[in-house]
Amino acid sequence: MPRYGEAAQRSVERTMKERKRGTLRSGRSNKKVTDRKQAIAIGLDEARRRGAKVPSRSGSGTRRRSGSAARRPSVSP
Repeated sequence: MPRYGEAAQRSVERTMKERKRGTLRSGRSNKKVTDRKQAIAIGLDEARRRGAKVPSRSGSGTRRRSGSAARRPSVSP
């Protein structure tokens, strides 16, 4: 079973071509994207918004602290 759908592949392919041409821009800052991994991430994010078959995001932005770590207030030295 493939992990990514056809629509997601097309979206990533389009963003990679834009990056090669130098026309791919990132979100609010509107800076030119030169990093390959960032171009792929933008393509997957756009595909995810359109409802394509893409695995859910992983990484620090999506994790939540649970249990006692979430209840404990952060203490700075």
